[in-house]
Amino acid sequence: MSKPLVLYTAATPNGHKASIMLEELKAAYGNIDYDVEKINLTTNVQKEPWFIAMNPNGRIPVLVDRSHPTAAQPNGFPVFESAAILLYLVQKYDKEGKFKFESGSDEESQMLQWIFFAHGGVGPMQGQSHHFRHYAPEDVPYGKKRYGDEVVRLYGVLDIGLQGRDYLVGPGTGKFSVADVNVLPWVRYHKHAGVETLDAFPNLKAWLDRLQERETVKAGIAVP
Repeated sequence: MSKPLVLYTAATPNGHKASIMLEELKAAYGNIDYDVEKINLTTNVQKEPWFIAMNPNGRIPVLVDRSHPTAAQPNGFPVFESAAILLYLVQKYDKEGKFKFESGSDEESQMLQWIFFAHGGVGPMQGQSHHFRHYAPEDVPYGKKRYGDEVVRLYGVLDIGLQGRDYLVGPGTGKFSVADVNVLPWVRYHKHAGVETLDAFPNLKAWLDRLQERETVKAGIAVP
């Protein structure tokens, strides 16, 4: 029997954002479950018409909510862009606000600030660092240095944001939220971006260690 949600994904940082959030909701509420459709990116299946109908950008992840069919999408409402998927999930399925903050609150604004920071900064810059270090068809020292240096700078911003805190947003030392989920999978791959150790960023290092101990994070990373 089909589950209410289906995640089209691959083992990438953006893919892991969605699967970690789904595992967190599944553990928190017990009545949320999802199917997984593994997308083989090397075959460009994500560029085929059936996938483009869900995401015109032809990228993973895509979440389809089968409980919400529409006239245009009778098989379920599709959501693309990893941060948009996280926000959709907490808006619709996090009824008790375990991973978000009160609408209109300062904390909600701060949550969105960190989400946009990661989505517009950490992800794209680290993705380019990965590309020039591991996948570019020729050696481009400028590209390696440019994006490697930017990853280091952005990690420094996160380290400042985590000063005296366990999580990015929330009163006191903070609360684990969608803001943390949105950047965690990228920081996990710091070595792939040329940052061999996080020793220069003690707050970020402690945050990463803390989050990676969560069983839900481990389960999400194991998907697909």
